[in-house]
Amino acid sequence: MQFGLNESQEILKQNARQFFAGECPMSHVRHLAESKQPYDPALWSKMAAQGFMGIIFPEKYDGLGLGIVEFILLMEEAGRALLPGPFWSTVALAGAVIDAVASDAQKTKYLAPICRGEARSTLALLEATASWDLADVNVAAAKGKLTGEKLFVLDADVADFILVAAQSGVFLVEAQAPGLRITPMPALDLTRNFYAVQFKDTPAEELGHGANLTTAALVAEMVGGMQRVLDLTVDYAKMRKQFGKPIGTFQAVQHQCADMYLETESSRSAAYYAAWALEHDAPDAATATSIAKMYASDACRAVGNRGIQIHGGNGFAWENDLHLYYRRAKASETMLGDATFHRERIARLVIDAVPSSCGSNDRSSR
Repeated sequence: MQFGLNESQEILKQNARQFFAGECPMSHVRHLAESKQPYDPALWSKMAAQGFMGIIFPEKYDGLGLGIVEFILLMEEAGRALLPGPFWSTVALAGAVIDAVASDAQKTKYLAPICRGEARSTLALLEATASWDLADVNVAAAKGKLTGEKLFVLDADVADFILVAAQSGVFLVEAQAPGLRITPMPALDLTRNFYAVQFKDTPAEELGHGANLTTAALVAEMVGGMQRVLDLTVDYAKMRKQFGKPIGTFQAVQHQCADMYLETESSRSAAYYAAWALEHDAPDAATATSIAKMYASDACRAVGNRGIQIHGGNGFAWENDLHLYYRRAKASETMLGDATFHRERIARLVIDAVPSSCGSNDRSSR
């Protein structure tokens, strides 16, 4: 398959890179990380003005109505900038779920404010079983109320409403609902906060049935982070000298950089194809998405390891940005299923031909 970006996609990618470079430099990322509150209302408003929140959603709900590929390109640049805050959780998680399973009235009520940048949300999926398989969900819904607990819920503290995967479907809980309790959890990624969310007879609105795993968007963000780690490492190898020569002239360092480039480009190709397959409802869309996440989960860790190794002791310094990207990579590696999870999913899809609970190759798997 010959795949290339068209002119409008190239422009979108370049504009997104320029926007994040100007509005979200690493100095700002570090400030938000050190403040332990990654959400910046001013940055959020500027992103909304660019149409980022509604890029993938229909115009009738105040979105831009662009495609999966355009969204993947935006997520790649967000990953390159190490964008903090609830963008991924609001748009790629909650927004995509609402778009997939909600009624028109519910989309007008909940999706349109997301597109306008007026609302933030997240998806509560993972439980104590640590399984990303929806078959293992234990939160129960009865008479419009939820009971149970979700763990490692992204950005729950700044969400206006939380989407919850329960045994019988997907439910929406308002942030101020009675019986809802949000507790901070330790986070490896300093640019995103995680929370435990408990429900005790908490009122909830049912949106519908279905799964929405935004795996391709997460992979694209991982690719952006890998590219930035590669860029930082190559620049350092050109500058750092040993024995009177830049370390980039040594073959051992060159091999490491070449491997980083291979892993980054391979991950990018897998992410782009997964986006194309989802956009065109290709028969192998679900498989392509799992292949992309499987490869990127291993590659992002390897690229981070190599980058830190080439930087030597400097790679561990707090002042170096590398560790922030590595933290994000390690958190993303297991999110929505690690490489082992997706290898098993691919086996089910390809060998056993059993529908996976992670989603199908329709829009609900985007």
